[in-house]
Amino acid sequence: DRDVTGVQTCALPIWQEAAAPAAQPVVRTDLSVQASVNGTLGYAATYAVDAQGGGTLTWLPSAGQVIRQGQVLYKTDLTMPVVLLYGSVPDWRTLDEGMTGADITQLNHDLVDLGYASSADISALGWDYYSWETRAAVEHLQSAAGISGPSGSLARGSVVFEPDAIRVTDVTGSLGSPASGPVLSATSDQHVVNIALSTSDESEVAAGDTVSVTLPDGNAVSGKISSVGTVATGSGSNATVPVTVTLKGPSAAGNLDQAPVTVNITAESVSNVLAVPVEALLAQSSGGYAVQVIGAHNTQRLVPVTPGLFDDATSYVQVTGNLTSGEQVVVPAT
Repeated sequence: DRDVTGVQTCALPIWQEAAAPAAQPVVRTDLSVQASVNGTLGYAATYAVDAQGGGTLTWLPSAGQVIRQGQVLYKTDLTMPVVLLYGSVPDWRTLDEGMTGADITQLNHDLVDLGYASSADISALGWDYYSWETRAAVEHLQSAAGISGPSGSLARGSVVFEPDAIRVTDVTGSLGSPASGPVLSATSDQHVVNIALSTSDESEVAAGDTVSVTLPDGNAVSGKISSVGTVATGSGSNATVPVTVTLKGPSAAGNLDQAPVTVNITAESVSNVLAVPVEALLAQSSGGYAVQVIGAHNTQRLVPVTPGLFDDATSYVQVTGNLTSGEQVVVPAT
């Protein structure tokens, strides 16, 4: 056909398919509800290191330094290097060959962990026994610490037992002063988050639960609830219980200390459910909800659904109804 100007035109078809509305698929997925609470990021446990060996302080570490098993804590002119070992029993006596006790058990475990002794050999002679094998391993420990004439015995004050590695927070001793009393203050080198959780939310958490911790720079790291207190402080709506979170990545928080963080706790979750975008829900005048499902040639049908869990993080909602994963549902156009 040609119009009056002579330009050829095409006749429109008798019908034209309707334009496709904005849509999103029905998905099968896992959903969760998270509650955000404030916490404080710091270091677990605090320690005071006391000098017991006498003499004069000749070397001290710096604040912020992390000292691990087998490394030197401080030095004196008498006991020379004082070494950190791991254990819960304090260094309360001289340790030498032929002795037994819980302090020797932890010493033997340390020597094996450091590679100075064989687990099989120590076990054969007795973990709680200061054997010739223990003595030889102590000599290796002393040599590694810089002692030129290792004795194989441990005078009181020549080692310090702490549960784990320590991070020096304050040096209270001073070079040239007597090696007695407090010389260092320290914390664990492991970050934890402390939360004062409302008792109304206590039932939503348990030790072992996985959480997400948002750091001051906006980055999120994974964590795990390590303890939930049983004794509340405060009263009424202000009552709280202490909750401790450990981070899964030991170095994820850098050197932050006493920093405010946000802890995202999963309060409820469902797995392998059908879900649609929240905006696909249509409130019905007769009550309840429905979604508009797109069929062939962009035809639409209304399908009643029952909403379940709302996941604010993904903006999806669990639905039960005559739906199949992959079907397209109408959502408001953006």
